[in-house]
Amino acid sequence: MPKTVTPKSFGAPLGMYSHGMVAPAGEIVVVAGQVGMGQGGQVAGGDVVAQTKQALDNVRAVVEAAGCAMRDVVRFQTFLTHAGDIDGFMKARAEVFPPYFPDGAYPPNTLLVVSRLVKPELLVEIEAMAVKPAQAAKASRRAAKLTKRARAKKRRRSR
Repeated sequence: MPKTVTPKSFGAPLGMYSHGMVAPAGEIVVVAGQVGMGQGGQVAGGDVVAQTKQALDNVRAVVEAAGCAMRDVVRFQTFLTHAGDIDGFMKARAEVFPPYFPDGAYPPNTLLVVSRLVKPELLVEIEAMAVKPAQAAKASRRAAKLTKRARAKKRRRSR
């Protein structure tokens, strides 16, 4: 599990993030920017709180599809389209983060305000990076090898 890093000369972070994080060896999972759109392609509400919650849920879905959990995330990068939405973004994180990070070890987060996202109605986009624990990575590679061997064996039989 990743561990937070805070230099002795630094003060506490200004929000729900850490200054740095160290992760044990494993596979890196890179999550493309996720926006506040649900599975049907509909924007989740017209405010940044709803869109942030949806974007984080989308990040969670990708992270879990890769065999990780949110506690394996070691970095977020967030893009907001309005500086006035920072408080709403922080509110959404305060509601969503405690179950994802019950020990309070929040990943570093870079927050940027940009002029626009891919669709004008989108207010937030969140990228993430996770580290799949070495044991889980090794197990998934082993399973992939077994699956590959089983497919090859089936092809040989069908000839």
